[in-house]
Amino acid sequence: MTHRDPFQPGPFCVSGAPGAGPCAEWHLSPAGVSRFQFKPIFLGTVHPRSELAQHRRVVNSQKCVRAGGKHNDLEDVGRDTYHHTFFEMLGNWSFGDYFKEEACSMAWELLTEVYEIPRDRLYVTYFGGDPSLGLGADEECRDVWLRLGVPACHVLPFSLKDNFWEMGDTGPCGPCTEIHYDHVGGGRNAAALVNQGSPDVVEIWNLVFMQYSREVEGNLLPLPQHHVDTGMGLERLVTVLQNKRSNYDTDLFTPILDAIHKGCRAPRYQGLVGNADVGHVNMAYRVVADHVRALCVCITDGIYPGFSGAELVLRRILRRAVRFCSEVLQAPPGLLASLVPTVVEVLGDAYPELTRNANQIKDIINENEAAFLSSLERGRRIIERTVQQMEPSTNFPAEVAWSLYGSLGFPLDLIDLMLEEKGISLDSVAFNELVLEDAKRKAGGPQAGEPGSTNTHLDVHSLARLQGSRVPATDDSPKYAYALGQHGHYEFSPCQATVLMLYRDQCLQKEVGAGQRCGVILDRTNFYAQQGGQDSDQGYMIRLGQQDVLFPVESVHLCGGYVIHEVTAVETLRAGDQVQLFVDEARRLACMTNHTATHLLNFALRRVLGDSTEQRGSHVTPERLRFDFDTKGHVTVEQLQQVEQVVQDLIQKNEVVHMAEVPLTLARKVEGLRAVDEGYPDPVRIVSLGVPVENVLTCDSKAAMQTSVELCCGTHLLQTGSVEDLAIISERQLVKGISRVIAVTGGRAKEAREVGQCLAMEVDSVSLRMKQRITSIPEMQNLSKEVGHLTKVVASTAMPQWQRKELQTILKALQRTANTAVKKLELQQAEKVAQILLAKYCNQPVIIDTIPADSLSILMKVVNQLCDKSPGTSVLLLSPQASGEVLCACQVSKSCLPGFSAADWAVAVCTQMEGRAGGSPIVAKGSGNAKGMQGALTTALEFAQSKL
Repeated sequence: MTHRDPFQPGPFCVSGAPGAGPCAEWHLSPAGVSRFQFKPIFLGTVHPRSELAQHRRVVNSQKCVRAGGKHNDLEDVGRDTYHHTFFEMLGNWSFGDYFKEEACSMAWELLTEVYEIPRDRLYVTYFGGDPSLGLGADEECRDVWLRLGVPACHVLPFSLKDNFWEMGDTGPCGPCTEIHYDHVGGGRNAAALVNQGSPDVVEIWNLVFMQYSREVEGNLLPLPQHHVDTGMGLERLVTVLQNKRSNYDTDLFTPILDAIHKGCRAPRYQGLVGNADVGHVNMAYRVVADHVRALCVCITDGIYPGFSGAELVLRRILRRAVRFCSEVLQAPPGLLASLVPTVVEVLGDAYPELTRNANQIKDIINENEAAFLSSLERGRRIIERTVQQMEPSTNFPAEVAWSLYGSLGFPLDLIDLMLEEKGISLDSVAFNELVLEDAKRKAGGPQAGEPGSTNTHLDVHSLARLQGSRVPATDDSPKYAYALGQHGHYEFSPCQATVLMLYRDQCLQKEVGAGQRCGVILDRTNFYAQQGGQDSDQGYMIRLGQQDVLFPVESVHLCGGYVIHEVTAVETLRAGDQVQLFVDEARRLACMTNHTATHLLNFALRRVLGDSTEQRGSHVTPERLRFDFDTKGHVTVEQLQQVEQVVQDLIQKNEVVHMAEVPLTLARKVEGLRAVDEGYPDPVRIVSLGVPVENVLTCDSKAAMQTSVELCCGTHLLQTGSVEDLAIISERQLVKGISRVIAVTGGRAKEAREVGQCLAMEVDSVSLRMKQRITSIPEMQNLSKEVGHLTKVVASTAMPQWQRKELQTILKALQRTANTAVKKLELQQAEKVAQILLAKYCNQPVIIDTIPADSLSILMKVVNQLCDKSPGTSVLLLSPQASGEVLCACQVSKSCLPGFSAADWAVAVCTQMEGRAGGSPIVAKGSGNAKGMQGALTTALEFAQSKL
């Protein structure tokens, strides 16, 4: 199979050609979804001077991964023959150029004339309407297909679920028309099988007509221009063109399936599905073939198996593939990585970057497979052992599943699948309760009086008892035992220890029973206890000789030299037990990254704001870092930018982070040393950026004046380059003289910058439109609302704080401009109407009439204009609206007070219309129902006559 441009020639831009860039359609976050590239065009917010704004037609071929979020195919992969995690999407786009007629015509011509696909095997669907949204059937699209010669019995309407495409909960969307192919053919009518999950009738092309924007409130607003966004799966197209019944029977997959067979003990792939696939062997072939393609492409594009976002999804893909390799295909370790050369052979011509990175892909797959196989074997033993001890017809215990999930990182779907194979169900209610408890604990931490505080904070009597019994303090030096391995990955070694004492309900104990939460005191540990502003480690411990029993470590605290590990005892735990400790590596690494970044930030703040800037506090979590410091005034936008730039420079230099313990008295002599006002242990740990600690300690050394040198007990990266990026996403004054900044690093920082750039483009677009001469009040009001919405988004979205401040300044000015313009336009319109009414009533004492007005504000301005120009006149005006509502505004001449009240006048009139009103004796307003308007006019006149 060869890759070629599948579309017709024309005035288009080619985007995302094979080999041009990373996976374009990670359905995980706005920054990663392919169609967000063109979202500003769809919404009309694209900068008019940008290159993007010049495109009218685009064709592209892009790498796509659908394995999370709204468009998630992961669980379908392997169960059928046409879903994939990674696939190649062929797309064509129109931005306000052609629309339904041309899009359908080109698609039909390409499929039937260029590719010569039999017409009688093609079925098309269209949007059948949705009354709840007020949308009728897309008859325009239906009629286009009929005019193209598609038989009426092959043109089928479907509901919102199948034929209305949306990126997410908000954003551009619209009806779509799908083209389906019947693999069987033979003159049969397969209309009944369309959209029914049949492997024989499969969608190959989706043509989306972007007509609307889904707002935050859920309503649909028409887009200013109509656009076309189509996507055709290359794998499914190749299946049709090669006259196959399954994607896995094409030359995109058969070489990989053959390689799998050579590397495992399973029978050859037969293409079986469902009940016919005994033992799920064929499903395993499909899973492994699909997933190894996804792994190769994603790793090449810089997405590695990890613990958040796209990295977490890729980790799930890898682990799913590994399990099918080992447990279903009975393959030896290494099968998955051995398939990489075959994937490169199949896709390497289109994506040459695969060829260049083949060895790296294999190494990363092997490393992750080895780690997971170890966890998988341990988890399998735990499940089997638990099942043997269970009573018949009972659910699998939630606490064991929670231990697998939280400690070994088992995906929930994998736990369910392994239990399903044994005919057992998980106690999901109890499991969900554990999830909620954990979420609450992480959100707020243990409160006073809760188990978390009584089990991890030694009371004074217990501490004295420990010391009196000569129980040694915990040696926690192993927490610093880690190193950089291949590919820049950090390696953390487990630690063997002995249980010295258990602590529960403010009481030291030698034994704790199963199911009880307690504090565990060990002779040594590699867990980091919460201190120095850094969150504690989490992880698990196992007893030596009992590898299949995990004791989750939920938090770690330091008290009087003793490190207390908060643990839920899965089984009886005793003093003297020998245990092995495993930290949650992802959490630890995230804390290390953010702690090193905190030191960089501290140095940068002093460099930009001056040496008088002193740290007042900090907090490091896996998600972000917080830093409080002295300041003489508000930090400016320019200073925030400068601080970020200093940090960026240090990251780019990839300086070595030197760490060493030295006597406290010697450390305090270092000129320029950064230290907060708190007690330090002796010896104390010095963390020095780029300069060896011994150089810092030499007499008369000025090194600490030129770099970051701090007293710190936290865990740190070994090189600054691993921080990757830092973005300050918040800065505010806590009290006068003390400011707080919050920053994110790595991928979170990159995402914050991308979001900031997108919002800056939207603000720029609104600013340009505001400068245009707008004479329509509704148009200016909509622009004002758009500014208001953007203001809220900018205030609440994680983005660089300097950029937020800039955009907020611009938006504030735009809001003033918009409000002034609306008032000016309303006043101009009110003056025109008032002149007409003055001429009509010629200084009569009372004016009662109906006029058209777009808003109550305009209606009130007309009333004010009339009374200003004719001071002795009292005025009441009604304005019927298209919605059936009637607006009311009135003003009474001061000469008629106090006997004639505007508020009473408005209440009498609006009550006649089954409405409400209010105001003062001079001015009042209200509204009612149009059905009572004529009676209301009569009431208004009679009321006025009775008061004059």
